[in-house]
Amino acid sequence: MTSGVGGELRDVKTPTHCCPKLLSLAVHEFRTPASVVGGYLRMLQRDTESPLSERQRKMIDEAEKSCVRLIALIAELSELSKLDAGQVTLSRQSLDLFTLAAEVAELVQEARDREVLLEVRGLKDGATMTGDIARLRTAFDAIFRAILREKAGPVTVIAERRIETRQGRSTAVFVVAEEASVQTAYDRERGPFDEKRGGMGLALPLARRVIEGHGGQIWSPAANQENDPVTRGSVIVTLPIG
Repeated sequence: MTSGVGGELRDVKTPTHCCPKLLSLAVHEFRTPASVVGGYLRMLQRDTESPLSERQRKMIDEAEKSCVRLIALIAELSELSKLDAGQVTLSRQSLDLFTLAAEVAELVQEARDREVLLEVRGLKDGATMTGDIARLRTAFDAIFRAILREKAGPVTVIAERRIETRQGRSTAVFVVAEEASVQTAYDRERGPFDEKRGGMGLALPLARRVIEGHGGQIWSPAANQENDPVTRGSVIVTLPIG
């Protein structure tokens, strides 16, 4: 059970964590062959005795890029298994969540070529807490990118920053949605956040675990209809502050 808008309790289905031991074994088995393949591809790229043709070099370069991506996925899988096994200790550094989110948003602008813009609005600071700055930064980066990927331009996505205080406890709230849907997304019943999105690797499952590891929550607005664009294209994140 979770507390919804207005404080009422609502059911939110949380995705089941994968078996940490199975993930750890998979990481171990994948890491060595992936590193070997990557090493041989780099050797071919640097080979001066038997130069590659332009066509061959292009194919080797593309294969090496894919191998780098595969190795990055293995690293994400390793991080996932450690988080689920409780083997990761989140660092404790002083930060302002609102400032951090704005800094991340500045770097998430590759969708501009589709006329999909990201703007941060609301409170500029005041969301102080202690937490793992690097992991929180990566989590917000993944969340912002996931929402922007869903949009076809021209459109402006807003990341609105708010503070809620209930029973003497303050919470930082981030509502990420299209400009015209920010309040609608916030007011809706809570639904599960879809972290299994193509093209995002394991970034979103990791983001959820990092948010929850800091005592926060992440969800999407419940759907009013099939393929509801507000549900798919919005997310709300809360984190305790103070």
